[in-house]
Amino acid sequence: MLTYAETRSTEQVPVAASAATGRRRTAAGRGWTEAFVVSGRLRAWFVIVLWLLLITCALISVMAGRYSISLPEIIRALGDSLSGQEFTDDRVGSVLFGVRFPRTVLAIFVGAGLAVAGAAFQSVFSNPLATPDTLGVSAGTSVGAVLALIFSWNLLGVQALALLFGLLAMAVTVSIARHRGKTSIVMLVLAGVIVSAIANAVISMLKLMADPTSKLPEITYWLMGSLAGVSFSSIALGVPLIVLGTLGIYLLRWRLNVLALSEDEARAAGLNIRVLRPLVIACATLITASVVSMCGQVGWIGLLVPHCARMLVGNNNRLVIPVSLLLGAAMMLLIDTLARTMTASEIPISVLTALIGAPVFILLLRKTGGNW
Repeated sequence: MLTYAETRSTEQVPVAASAATGRRRTAAGRGWTEAFVVSGRLRAWFVIVLWLLLITCALISVMAGRYSISLPEIIRALGDSLSGQEFTDDRVGSVLFGVRFPRTVLAIFVGAGLAVAGAAFQSVFSNPLATPDTLGVSAGTSVGAVLALIFSWNLLGVQALALLFGLLAMAVTVSIARHRGKTSIVMLVLAGVIVSAIANAVISMLKLMADPTSKLPEITYWLMGSLAGVSFSSIALGVPLIVLGTLGIYLLRWRLNVLALSEDEARAAGLNIRVLRPLVIACATLITASVVSMCGQVGWIGLLVPHCARMLVGNNNRLVIPVSLLLGAAMMLLIDTLARTMTASEIPISVLTALIGAPVFILLLRKTGGNW
C-alpha cells in the first residue's frame, strides 16, 4: 500500500496538503524553492552551505566568550585529549572541555530538536501557528519540571515528569479545540492559549510555595532558559531523548505530508492516521520535555525556523525536516553565543530568542503575506 504514496511526485503531496489547509506559496517563494530544490531534492551546493553555516556557528560558539580561544589552541587541546596527554595549556583545556564543548553540543541538539518538533506540530495539525509554545506543550512540561525541581529530583525525574505533563497538556489542548470531530486553526491556537494560561498560573502558585532562599531563584532563572552549567554527564542523560524524538520524526517525514490530507486519502496511501498522528505528537512532545528539563523554556525556535525552511524549500516535509534541523541548530548556537558575550552577565536565552525571533518573523510575514 505504501507504494501509492511513494510513487506520487514529491510535489503532489505537499501541494495537496497545502490545498487542504488553504495555503499557497507566493511567487517569490516558488522562485526561492526552484533555486534550492531540483527534482524534489535539495541542491548539493545548498546542503553544503547549510553544513558550513552550522560548522561556522559551532566554531564561533567554541572560540567566543569572556576568555577567547583561537583555532590553533582548540586543535592543540583536542590533540592532547585524544592522545591522553596533559593539556599544553590547562586553562584552555578546562574552558573547552568543562564549558564550551558541552554547551555547544547541547545548543546544537536543542536547536535542531525544537525546530523539528515545531515543523512536526505544524504538519500534524495543518496549522502554521502550531508549535510547542502555542499548543501549551512548553508550559505543560514546565509545570512538571518545576514540580520535580521543588522536590529536588534528579535529571531523569525532571524529564519523566516534564514528559508526563507535556503529553497531558497536549491532550487537553486537542480535546478543547476539537468540535464535532473537527479542529480549526483558530480553535487550536485559542485552546493552546488557555492551556498555557492555566499552566503558567500553576507555575506561579508553585513559585509562591517554593523556598524563597534556595528553590525560588533556581526556578525563576531556569524558566527564562539557559544552557549554563551543562556538563557531558547531563548531556548523556538528556540528549538521547532528543535524538530519539528527532529521529522518529525524521523517519516519518514523508508521511507528514499525508497527514495534511483527508483521512480517506491517507488511508488510500496505506497509513493509519489514528496511530501515526499520536506517534508524531509523542515524538515532538518528547523533544520538548527533554529540552525544557535541561535548559528551561526556549521560545520562537519551533515557530520561526520551520517557516524559514518552508520559504526556502517549499512545503514538502521530506525537505523541510532536515533543513529545519540544520537551521535550528545554527540559530541556537548563534543565540547562545550572543547570550554569553553581549553583556558582563549572561542574558537568558528566551529573552534573545524573542528579541531576534519576533522581528524576523514580522519580516517573513511581510515578505510572504502570510501565505505558507
